[in-house]
Amino acid sequence: MFDRASTFGDTLDSPLGRAVLERHLPGIAASPMVQQYSGVRLGQLVAFVPELEDPAARERLWAALAEVGDGEKRAPYAPAIAADAAYEGDAVVRGSATITLPAFVALWDPLEIRIAGPSHGNPFVDVELEAVFTRADTEVRVGGFYDGDGAYVVRALADVEGLWTFETRSTARSMDGLTGSVKVREARDGAHGPVRVDGFHFTHADGTRHRPLGTTAYAWTHQPDALQEQTLATLTEAPFTKIRMCVFPKSYLYNANEPDDFPFVGSLADGFDLERFDPQHFRRLEKRIAQLGALGIEADLVLFHAYDRWGFADLGPAVDERYLRYLVRRLSGFANVWWSMANEYDLLWSKDTPDWERLAAIVGEEDAFGHLNSIHNCRPFYDYSAPWITHVSVQRVDVYRTAENTDEWRERWGKPVVIDECAYEGDIDQGWGNITGEEMVRRFWEGAVRGGYVGHGETYLPDALGLDDDVLWWSKGGELHGSSPERIGFLEGLIAEAPAGVWDPLPSDWDVPWGGSDRVRVGYFGFNRPRFRNLVLPEGAWRVEVIDTWNMTIEQVPGTHPAGSVRVELPGRQFMAVRATRVDDAR
Repeated sequence: MFDRASTFGDTLDSPLGRAVLERHLPGIAASPMVQQYSGVRLGQLVAFVPELEDPAARERLWAALAEVGDGEKRAPYAPAIAADAAYEGDAVVRGSATITLPAFVALWDPLEIRIAGPSHGNPFVDVELEAVFTRADTEVRVGGFYDGDGAYVVRALADVEGLWTFETRSTARSMDGLTGSVKVREARDGAHGPVRVDGFHFTHADGTRHRPLGTTAYAWTHQPDALQEQTLATLTEAPFTKIRMCVFPKSYLYNANEPDDFPFVGSLADGFDLERFDPQHFRRLEKRIAQLGALGIEADLVLFHAYDRWGFADLGPAVDERYLRYLVRRLSGFANVWWSMANEYDLLWSKDTPDWERLAAIVGEEDAFGHLNSIHNCRPFYDYSAPWITHVSVQRVDVYRTAENTDEWRERWGKPVVIDECAYEGDIDQGWGNITGEEMVRRFWEGAVRGGYVGHGETYLPDALGLDDDVLWWSKGGELHGSSPERIGFLEGLIAEAPAGVWDPLPSDWDVPWGGSDRVRVGYFGFNRPRFRNLVLPEGAWRVEVIDTWNMTIEQVPGTHPAGSVRVELPGRQFMAVRATRVDDAR
């Protein structure tokens, strides 16, 4: 049989498979795609075929391919494994395991129950553990995980001050019925809690405004420690408040190195034990997430992606679920975590919309603390109106024009819009990775005045920088070489000065988008370069400033201006903006 995991080339090589493709995709066998996509899996290919955007059309294709008898039959997926109710016999005293509790925990920190428990068999699949916490007269269930060498952990996010009491439940008798309490005190300086949606914007749980000024370094935690430390040093000096990063390693251009370890025990050469996780791998990931949190940076974790040579993109439903439950139980106790179900979900050949809905429900079930969650597209948009999706996470939809759609997307889905990938500042041969710093900054401004948030990335060729490695920031981290981050930080500072710390779209001119609020109005000229502009100011008294978004200067127009038309002289350069701030006492 042929299915979503079959390659385009193998299916075309089969007369029956070719007939199915020609019937459902007329002319495809004679198209240039044959050579370009011969090794691409059919489940990825459909993302690029407009005729198959309809789920019903895709299902008809899969059904027809399943009837073809001359394809290679795939091995069945690994089955689900139920916890062993008899893992410890009746002779083991219930609740006899040793438990370790912290003296106290600060608000918004992880609250950990650590248990010294049994280690025979395979505790990763044999043992189920959870704790029911009671705090502030409410209960919350938090699943536990096995951390290796007989150690078990239940990790909660301390999201309420006061006394937390708990009782454990487990299929291992020695860990069932353990009780205790932990005091949660005031938050540490600088800790604001997890990010929540606030209309079309974001705030931390304590009410502090959050603006997701994001960057991307997909595989930075899969690199040698020295490179990871260099990435953190770079982020310390950069303006970013969010970073997109993958849980699984990445196999793609400039990503040929093999990581030292993986989420599952094993290696590419020897295979992976999909019933055992590598706790040391996850401890290192947790260390990096905590370090990002200390820098005030959100870890936007990509849970699945298609850029894979290890088999992680096609584990099967049971292993996908096992992985998600383990991961979310380990990481949902960190305040600075976001979930991204997938990078380019439509390229994951092994999953379709019902699979994503099922997997998102698992994340929601295991995350008792409601971290943000979204899913990222390659071509077709996901239905971002789905109730589990907290915000829109999209990438470029056109070679030139993406951020200009921000206000439309806000209206379409009624949620915050984050353009996590608008293209990358760099000079590689791929069209998504060779825009200038000026163009990157322009896209940030276009999205900002329309009330959204644009993400950064960088893909400069190392040899052009005098380097002899293949470290590109967009995947491996390291150092930033581009010209856009400083200018992006300048934009961030301007938005922070707005009364509510955000810009929303305002009624705009046909050639100039306007954003801000009733007291701060910002117009952006982009690649246009007028020598003057007649502004029409609403009621009130206004201070008017000319902003050079590239040279990062602000020049005030002399005087205070009443309602009506005012001529503002401009330098005739690209990337200029004007800001009008109401300075009277009227509200």
